[in-house]
Amino acid sequence: MSDAALPENQNEQSGVIPRRRRNRSTRKSVIIIDKAADWIISVGGILVILAVFGIMAFLAEVVVPLFTGGSIEERREISLPTVPGQVLLTRMDEYRSIVVQVKNSGEIVASHTASGQRLTAPTFDFGGRVVSTVAATIDGRNIIFGFEDGSIQFARLGFGVSVLPRDQVPATVRSLGETASTDGTALFDVVPGNQVRRITIDAQLDEPQQISEAKAPIVAVDYRVGGTVERSTRAFVTVDKNGEAKLSIAESRLNMLTRRATTTVNSTTLPSLPAGVSVRDVLMTDKADQVYIADLSGRVFRYDVRDFRKPVLAETAKLTDGNTELRVFAFLIGEQSIIAGGSDGSVNVYFRLERADADTTDRYKMVRAHTLERHKSAVVAVSQSQRGKSFATADADGNVWIRHSTSEQVLVRAALGATPDDIVLTPRDDAVLALSGSKGALWRVRIPHPETTWASIFGKIWYEGYPQPTYTWQSSSGTDSFEPKFSLVPLIFGTIKATLYTMLFAVPLALFAAIYTSEFVHKSVRATVKPVMEMMASLPSVVLGFIAALILAPFVEVWISAVILAFLFVPVALLLAAYLWQLLPRDTALRLEGLPKFALFFLVIAFAMWLTVQASPTFESIFFAGDLRQWANGSIGSGTPFLAMILFPLSLTAIVMLMRRYGDERLGKIMASLPAVQAGGVDLLRGLIQLVLAGFTAYIVASLLGAIGFDLRGGFVDTYVQRNTLVVSFAMAFAVIPIIYTIAEDAMNAVPEHLRAASLACGATPWQTSISVILPTAMSGVFAAIMIGMGRAVGETMIVVMAAGNTPILEWNLFNGLRALSANIAVELPEAVRDDSLYRMLFLAALVLFIMTFVVNTLAEIIRQRFRKRAAQL
Repeated sequence: MSDAALPENQNEQSGVIPRRRRNRSTRKSVIIIDKAADWIISVGGILVILAVFGIMAFLAEVVVPLFTGGSIEERREISLPTVPGQVLLTRMDEYRSIVVQVKNSGEIVASHTASGQRLTAPTFDFGGRVVSTVAATIDGRNIIFGFEDGSIQFARLGFGVSVLPRDQVPATVRSLGETASTDGTALFDVVPGNQVRRITIDAQLDEPQQISEAKAPIVAVDYRVGGTVERSTRAFVTVDKNGEAKLSIAESRLNMLTRRATTTVNSTTLPSLPAGVSVRDVLMTDKADQVYIADLSGRVFRYDVRDFRKPVLAETAKLTDGNTELRVFAFLIGEQSIIAGGSDGSVNVYFRLERADADTTDRYKMVRAHTLERHKSAVVAVSQSQRGKSFATADADGNVWIRHSTSEQVLVRAALGATPDDIVLTPRDDAVLALSGSKGALWRVRIPHPETTWASIFGKIWYEGYPQPTYTWQSSSGTDSFEPKFSLVPLIFGTIKATLYTMLFAVPLALFAAIYTSEFVHKSVRATVKPVMEMMASLPSVVLGFIAALILAPFVEVWISAVILAFLFVPVALLLAAYLWQLLPRDTALRLEGLPKFALFFLVIAFAMWLTVQASPTFESIFFAGDLRQWANGSIGSGTPFLAMILFPLSLTAIVMLMRRYGDERLGKIMASLPAVQAGGVDLLRGLIQLVLAGFTAYIVASLLGAIGFDLRGGFVDTYVQRNTLVVSFAMAFAVIPIIYTIAEDAMNAVPEHLRAASLACGATPWQTSISVILPTAMSGVFAAIMIGMGRAVGETMIVVMAAGNTPILEWNLFNGLRALSANIAVELPEAVRDDSLYRMLFLAALVLFIMTFVVNTLAEIIRQRFRKRAAQL
């Protein structure tokens, strides 16, 4: 009878201690803690998701203004004093306060913009001569007048600006409130700090110079000023009514002791224009090496004046289509882009570019680079920006458009209601003035980012000086005429390139290391190796970047051929060592398991590296014609040997698979009947045959590809620079390998032991078990490890900044640098002005990087879940 069947008293009498029933109910404290943890985790997860979307929303808010174009903030009707005479030139100060008009009589009419009140201004005394043409530099300060008698005269017209305390303001304007006022000679305007801005007009006129010996009227002029105070240069070109074109350079030298200037004038006559040419305008570059004369029919005659004594008519081009008349002909800032506006409303921008097929004397040709939106009627006026590639055009119907040349967009559209006589884009690009007679309109505009569109950021854009449209990132330069180039494509490409090459190095090493420590080594070895590998992840990126830039890059540059050879020798040496291991007696092999075997691996690697160094001169001589750097840029040698080396792993894999499919079963039966050592020898012989066949096959395929012109040079390899993608990949792989290794190794160890035991019990080798059972089962974890490692590579900053050279180029060349999105943000954000185009472009780069990682991680999670479901069925 069991104890449970005895009565309670009998149990006690017999000395049997009764059993206590276990309380299986969960304590309330545990339930409360569990629910609290569940709630905290849920809320935390939701907050993380909200934070992620909040970051995205913040980035988007900063980025959106890049694509808003321009807007009109205010329209003001303008009424100027009516003064007889033709208006030759109109200017406006940078504060939009004063409008200055130069009449053909020499009178300067200066008016307060808001009130129309006229200010006292000096007058240009032309001595009774009649002005036939006028031109000014792009800032309007330096002017040249051409006269009917064939003479020219230089002038300067500017604004004097000073800031005064209120108590120094003349009594006549002491009642100045928050608006501007004038005493007739100057304009006074309130500025922050209880001060007043005083604006005056400065004008100077030089002595006239006779240019046309025949005293023929000057019909077109252009003018440039350069040099320093001690040595100034004036270059000007004139075209008279007889078609004679002259280029003159006046050089003035100031004696620092006497303070007297000596001026020397040299002139050269340009080749004659064809008979019957009706000159529209003439342009000259700042260096006075190119002169462009345009006629009304749209033809332009380009003169090469680099040899001042022997000017040459280099090219005759047509800037308008069909019978369209040329109405507008002007330079943009930088004097490489020419605006051509026609009577049909067309507006095009031309570059002078070097072309191999150009039928010109200097191998340069006028090329239409940008075709902008047409006006509905003839273009009648143009005004260029003094800061960038923006300009304003007006048509006969009174439509005034502000455009941007490079982005080809119309930024602002305004309508005057009458045909404008002249338009002026203010120096700060914050307003445009259109005048028709003494009436007009002033539009205050806001155009914060004229150069950015979706096409200019993610498409090919044709920039000045470039032979064709390109993807270019160049945010700053040392010249005022520089045009920022904001294509993100090179940065996205650089990010992908760095990540791809890094993962090519990191993934195989990390996965093989994880398989080795998980499935092959003794637990004691694994307990040592894994912590060491995990400690690698603790090294700061800046340290790795420092080592890569200052130690690794110079070392690789000196031993580049040995480094490349090591990719072949080290794997082959380890493979041969594995075959040789099979030749050891079983007892000896078992005694060497564990740390001795692990140490032998490092001895094999060291021997392979030593052999690599010894063989590198011979290797460089055979594969790279004795000089890898010259071979890489295509100067010497053939690409076939290197291509064969690249194809060797592929051919070895193919041969191994073929032999396993068609010869392994028969050979396996033979080896099974032999003693272990002899079987190992046969296996070694098979491995050597596979290596020889793989090398022979790779060389044959490379020779065939070389015969049809295929060469890795110019693509995968090209010009060698010290800080290159190869070095970056080494350093980044060192940072990524520990992450992939740790997560993948944990995933493999988490595979149920019964699967491993079942595979081995069925006769599979440990290697077959690892590849065919363990790895597929742990694939969800392994894939997650690869994705996390890739995320680290995509977002890596300091290593790329310090070791990649920061060159934003579109090349797969392993020996050249790159610029990644993260590195670009780190380098340029400290110098970006808040809310300007570069500042917002860097936030757009951050948003693109955010989206890239978000999309990749989302796809990775979907794939990981599929692997996990498949593994759960086992």
